[in-house]
Amino acid sequence: MALSLEHSRTFPVDVERAFDVLLPTPLPELFTRRYAAIPAIREVRDQQGPWGTVGQTRTIVLADGGTLRETLTSVDRPRAFGYRITDPTGPMKPLVTEVEGAWRFDPAGTGVRISWAWTVHPRGVPGRLVMPVFARMWQGYARRAMQQIEWLLVP
Repeated sequence: MALSLEHSRTFPVDVERAFDVLLPTPLPELFTRRYAAIPAIREVRDQQGPWGTVGQTRTIVLADGGTLRETLTSVDRPRAFGYRITDPTGPMKPLVTEVEGAWRFDPAGTGVRISWAWTVHPRGVPGRLVMPVFARMWQGYARRAMQQIEWLLVP
């Protein structure tokens, strides 16, 4: 059974600016620090051009040495974009088969509400057993990502 996770935060910038800044931002600028067992992103490899075209792929290299394959699956400017993470290596390999991710940008007063969601597909019994703990760690990781987004969006 898949695990659904979501974290949202409101920012005092317009929807278009938030979308246009966040989509192409290099992942190591957003995910700079580990949270519990979820590592920071060290680098991105194999990306051709700016991130923003459906079908693009890249390899995410985590600070713990693991890697993930990311494919951009949808772009609906300025409302949302989605991606799929597959082929985990390192510590995540025995726990997760794939992740479906999405970012949403909704008007909120004079600003934007940014929501980040993951649907995590655990690998077998070990993956299912750790999902409650993983969910708590992911929420902390998401809060830190939203702090980084604030620094990118709000002068």
